[in-house]
Amino acid sequence: MRQWLEGLETRHGLDKLTQQARQLVLVSFVILLLLVIYRGFFIQGDTFNWRPVVAFVLPLLLFLPSIIGQRARGHAWLAFVSLLYFTQGTMLATLPGQGVRGVLEAVVSLALFTGCMAYARFRSRQQRQE
Repeated sequence: MRQWLEGLETRHGLDKLTQQARQLVLVSFVILLLLVIYRGFFIQGDTFNWRPVVAFVLPLLLFLPSIIGQRARGHAWLAFVSLLYFTQGTMLATLPGQGVRGVLEAVVSLALFTGCMAYARFRSRQQRQE
């Protein structure tokens, strides 16, 4: 795996790979945030309770400064947090009537995990070269 990644870095360059990983992180972060907000606001039924919305959105929003500041370590931690949303999405996919939403959440959180891990690797290697 290490040789494959190093070959990828030499073929495409760290700048391009870092840029692509960042784009994947931004897109998947926004989509996951929208999915969580949608679930909190529109799925609750007749009465609205803001506590579940905050409980699911807050962990993502805590990493917003790391994403904006382009910090590799923050992206690595966000990758681990995204696995919680992956687990939740797979559990949600097993519920009747929630399959599509659960699979969508699992796929988007997996994309966020992949993008964060790639960005953390490429950005830290890029900073070592500078």
